[in-house]
This record gives sequence, structure tokens and C-alpha cells, in this order.
Amino acid sequence: MKHLRQIVTKAVVAKGKKRTESCEVLRPPNTPSSILGCWVINHSFQSKKHGKFVEVVGKFDINVWYAHHDHSKTSVFTETINYKDRVRLNYRDSDSTGEDVHVRVIQQPNCTEAIIIENGTQFQVMVEREHLAEVVGETKVCIQVHDQDFEEEWAYNDESSSSSSHSSSSSSSSSSHNHGHDQSSSL
Repeated sequence: MKHLRQIVTKAVVAKGKKRTESCEVLRPPNTPSSILGCWVINHSFQSKKHGKFVEVVGKFDINVWYAHHDHSKTSVFTETINYKDRVRLNYRDSDSTGEDVHVRVIQQPNCTEAIIIENGTQFQVMVEREHLAEVVGETKVCIQVHDQDFEEEWAYNDESSSSSSHSSSSSSSSSSHNHGHDQSSSL
């Protein structure tokens, strides 16, 4: 145990992901002849942790562009949809403290299908969305401690090798100079 230390740090201690497909029924003021387009905008949400779940409460607007009065007029019908999703958390570290919840949207609410139902008086819109929840909390990490000084090996170029090649070239030139001097003295 004398070679181990515990460090308290912040880390992701739990995660959860949920994909939801909901069926929304909208009642426009005019009897629709056909649907010309459907889109989802203005998505906003808040999240809060409840036990082993993160509750995501949000809203978005569904816009349906449609023809009415026997295809003689067009209108855009807009309705705000409120939702509540519960994302189940899978914990890796159960004894964490000081938890913060971070929710990220993987798939913004998106219309997958829009049809006319109920004798041609209402819209049925299928909307899909997906959230990822992460819980960040304080947790303990164990590390191994070395008693002696320890430095990992680094791969780097030793700059003194370039200066030693310079000095060796100067020493070789001086030795060749001496060699020449020796020849003249022997004559």
C-alpha cells in the first residue's frame, strides 16, 4: 500500500442514451387536402438528475405546410409540442460526489412521417429524437508511486552530436596540418 496513492478527480461516472419516436396528432383550423411539407424547429430542453435517471424536459415546434379548400389555398400550421424523456443511467462508479449532469442532443427532433388522418381533418406526425446524458462526479483514481527518481525515456536528437562533428572536422584539419609539418621537418 505504500506504493499506491489515491487521487480525487472529476470524471464521467455514469452515462445513458435514449432514442424516442413519438406520434403527434395536430388539428389544423382548415380541412387539409394534402401535406406539402413538414419540419421541426425551435428545440429547447432542460435536464435534471433523479436517482438513476436523467429527466429531459423540452419542447419544439412542428410546422406543417398544407393545401386546403380543394387545393386552392395553402397555409402553415404550427403547434408547440412539450415532452418529457427519462434517460436511464449506467453507473461505473457508484460512490461519487458533487455530480453534474450534461445532456447532449445526438438527433434533433426530426419529422420522419406526416399523414392526414381522421377522415381528412387531422395530421399525424412521427417525430424522432435522441439524447445522450453524462454524469460527471468526483471519484478516486489509484496510481503507483516510485520511491526513486524516475524519468521516462525520450526520443530526441542530441544537439551535442552536431557540435562534436564540427570539432572532429577541425581536429582532422589540424592533424592533416601537423602531418604536413612533419613532412617538411623530415626533409
